[in-house]
Amino acid sequence: MAEQTTTLEGAHTAERPGGWRGVTADWASDQRAFKKVPWGKAMMWIFLLSDTFIFSCFLISYMTVRMSTVEPWPNASEVFALSLGGEPIPLILIAIMTFVLISSSGTMAMAVNFGYRRNRKMTFWLIMATALLGATFVGMQAFEWSKLIHEGVRPWGNPWGAEQFGSIFFMITGFHGTHVTIGVIFLLIIARKVWRGDLDSGRRGYFTGGKGNYEAVEIMGLYWHFVDLVWVFIFAFFYLW
Repeated sequence: MAEQTTTLEGAHTAERPGGWRGVTADWASDQRAFKKVPWGKAMMWIFLLSDTFIFSCFLISYMTVRMSTVEPWPNASEVFALSLGGEPIPLILIAIMTFVLISSSGTMAMAVNFGYRRNRKMTFWLIMATALLGATFVGMQAFEWSKLIHEGVRPWGNPWGAEQFGSIFFMITGFHGTHVTIGVIFLLIIARKVWRGDLDSGRRGYFTGGKGNYEAVEIMGLYWHFVDLVWVFIFAFFYLW
């Protein structure tokens, strides 16, 4: 029996075309391009790689504009300060936002860990905690936007100096905030599936893998950690520079 299997495998290998025809044959026959890596995880890594290029272009454009403009660039410590007790505190809101988002990365990591332990209850509550922290971040970002708009910041200008500041601020933080918002929505979807036991029972539906398969939680974790990492770069380049 073993010899027959070996013979069949050898015949199959011999019949497989080489070069690009072989690649096409593999994809057409639903072969995994990345051996021992699930399709969902591979596609998420490809998406995150493409998103990295986009955010990199935004940050490089920001640095180029800031270094080339002849107008004075607004001081982030003054622009993003909040008055508490009559005294302005520089970057206090941004610091809290950063702490909240980094904390959500920790709860997401624990959710993945408990997911692979098949602890459905803890996985659910940790995903919900991550979603709550993400929603809190988006809410504080909305407050930041409304405050600056009230103070006169627009995509075409601002009252503190270089006109490019407004457009770059809304573009970078808005694009990142959209990612966080989408992430919160998908976290709620995954949390609902965990709570219903879809990942244990193998119930069919969107983002539901096989029985006992918690890869959906891990894939969601990859996206969330990426969003958190991008914010670290935005915080360093846009708010601290």
